[in-house]
Amino acid sequence: MEELWPTPSARVCELIRALAERMLPLSDDTVDMLWQASQGGVRQQEYVEDPVLAEADRRLNKTNTTHWLFANLNRPGRRVQLTRDPELLIYARDLVLRGLNTDELASWRSAQQAWWERWIRACFTVTEDLDELRELVEVSGNSMTTYVDDLIAAVGTYVDEVRSDLGLGAHAERHATVQLLLEGSRMSRARAEEQLGYSLGGHHTAAIVWVEAEEDAHLLERAAEHVMRACGATRRLTLVTSTAALWLWMPVSAIPAAATIDEVLKKTPGVRTTLGRPARDVEGFRSSHLDAAAAQRLLARMRSPRTAVRYEDVHLVDLLTADLGQADQFVSTTLGELSTADPVLRHTVSTFLNVGFNVSHTAEKLFAHRNTIDRRLARARALLPRPLEQDAVSVAAALMLVELRQDREQGS
Repeated sequence: MEELWPTPSARVCELIRALAERMLPLSDDTVDMLWQASQGGVRQQEYVEDPVLAEADRRLNKTNTTHWLFANLNRPGRRVQLTRDPELLIYARDLVLRGLNTDELASWRSAQQAWWERWIRACFTVTEDLDELRELVEVSGNSMTTYVDDLIAAVGTYVDEVRSDLGLGAHAERHATVQLLLEGSRMSRARAEEQLGYSLGGHHTAAIVWVEAEEDAHLLERAAEHVMRACGATRRLTLVTSTAALWLWMPVSAIPAAATIDEVLKKTPGVRTTLGRPARDVEGFRSSHLDAAAAQRLLARMRSPRTAVRYEDVHLVDLLTADLGQADQFVSTTLGELSTADPVLRHTVSTFLNVGFNVSHTAEKLFAHRNTIDRRLARARALLPRPLEQDAVSVAAALMLVELRQDREQGS
């Protein structure tokens, strides 16, 4: 490997090692800082809005920075040797599958700048000798900049390899057609249906199926089949959008309860799904997918590990959680003392609302005696700031927010 700048002095090598040791392992705050800087530099908004791609970017920021630090422990201030990292290969494949280009890698410069600023501040803490400091900054700057250059070049090479290996002519056509439909572009329905092999007439229900861990990716297709069958569909349009995610469209006008989807996904542990509201024709094809994507972003925003979510169940929560601080205030104002009461009370109220204020049906759902339900509801009403029937929609949304928040706390 060609060295592009002089070997640093023994003293500067010592300083670089000391800094690298101090910064390893990377703290969660540092990883978050790098990821946020990277996301801020993204040009294509769909990359930021897709939790699967965003999480892949976060992992790579951590992996790449950690590799640079370890390399500087062994060979301080030198050009960092790249390895054929599986994470980079997966990242390249995801770029290709989503129809994105390597221009998006410019966002890594934003992460580099954020890391450089932190590194520089640390440099000033290890020496007051101006000559040492000058050499330390110059050498580490060369190492860091060249490392990012080499990484971007490597991903570009991997992208070319993936395109060649996959032969993505038909896939690229389908992906381009779907993107045009999702963007609301006007195009011939007949042409779109021909390219997709899927009728755009009638009802559509969209779903996103994904995994958090790459080792679970082999379960995606099986899980998609389970979701399709649970929804009563016999066929689907499937778009592979990354190594860890599939987009689905099914020609059905209704979908089962989230609990039913949860049950079928137990056969493929590690797989999660969100489903949009059923809707008709080309606009329904688009709107149902946007629903599913919004539900997926909601789970990411709330850090909820919930396995299956229907957008129709959480659409009000989605609107409320654009600002999490305001969402917490909404919960407090709407539920009052019920927000921190026994979870059994909240679950009873939620079920009562879901079955249309029917005490008998609530008792059946919860396998409890009607008198027990009456007592729970009376206790809950006493804790609410306003009468339940006067504020039912807000109470239902606030209860869902509490459930998602508890999901996050239990999963952390």
